[in-house]
Amino acid sequence: MAERARRATKSPFTLTEDSRPLIGRAEQLEIARNIVLDEAKALNQVAESLDDSFLNAVDRIVQLQGSLILSGMGKAGFIGRKLAATFASTGTPSHFLHPAEAIHGDLGKVTHHDLVLMLSHSGATPEVTRILPSLQQQCSGLIAITADPMSPLARAADLTILLPRMREACSHGLAPSTSTTSMLAIGDALALLASQLRGFTAEDFGRFHPGGALGRKLSRVEEVMRPLDQCRVASAKHTVREVLIRVAKTGRRIGAIMLVDEEDCLCGIFTDSDLARLMEQRSESELDGPIEQVMTRRFHAIQFGARFEDALFVLANKKFSELPVIDDHNRPVGMIDITDVLSMVGPQYQPHSGNSNEPAKPNWAPPPSIRLFQESTEGNG
Repeated sequence: MAERARRATKSPFTLTEDSRPLIGRAEQLEIARNIVLDEAKALNQVAESLDDSFLNAVDRIVQLQGSLILSGMGKAGFIGRKLAATFASTGTPSHFLHPAEAIHGDLGKVTHHDLVLMLSHSGATPEVTRILPSLQQQCSGLIAITADPMSPLARAADLTILLPRMREACSHGLAPSTSTTSMLAIGDALALLASQLRGFTAEDFGRFHPGGALGRKLSRVEEVMRPLDQCRVASAKHTVREVLIRVAKTGRRIGAIMLVDEEDCLCGIFTDSDLARLMEQRSESELDGPIEQVMTRRFHAIQFGARFEDALFVLANKKFSELPVIDDHNRPVGMIDITDVLSMVGPQYQPHSGNSNEPAKPNWAPPPSIRLFQESTEGNG
């Protein structure tokens, strides 16, 4: 009884020691590499096969007034779901329609302003062909991605992007692999070219990705900075001692004081490192002199409205702890503090160099939003 239950729950494809194919590990790697190479060859075929039909499809997508409806059955349907997400995140309103659910009411999701992009390698999948007449009546157009130009899908479509004839990468030539990889590549090319032609920007991308590490990198500095009322700001004409007393704040303070001139423009910063240097050099007498004589005049500041990614770039490459934020008139409006950044970004951010231990290069150039104040050769502490 127990043995019968054990056999009933065992997969019919479970290998035993006696039935397992005798394939060595080196041969297994070779098989895997050939599968990847087969798919790479398929992508080369796809790239060379693109023609005016592809460009005409892009034109229809760019001019679209409604939504782009992705649809497909089985593995092609999973590719369609992914492509619907890619189109939606790059500026083309899009969603997925399951062919089997469509005939049970989901066809109501399709309007006369929508364009349908149908994926089917054979172009003859029953669930797909069954909804073609209804789609033709309800949508503004039908684009097909298929391998058979004489299939029911290709004949019903307004535009057809043909997949090159190719063998699937599995040992039997049956499991969708090269065909679905090709569909995915064509769909990505449609989405990203349409996005570029539409003038979709990194800022637009950020609006659609407000969450996670990506959203943080694409956010604006004003969303991250400490506002001015939480920063230490003082006149450069006051003495060091007066400034330290005037700007004292409760709670965790930022390690830099922003110093302004008579017009409230940022003219220097005084950091905890600057104070420590005075102590180390036994220059206590300078505590009663104007702070402008010992402040750091050479520093970077970032423009209000700039991308947070630009600030991360400067902090990582220049190894700063603080970065002032200024308005169009060089007046301070806030401060980005490294400890706040680390608590937000954590280990997910890597400097553009790809190596966090790599020192900043001598020819490092700041992003356009970064302003360099360099009235002297003093470095930012």
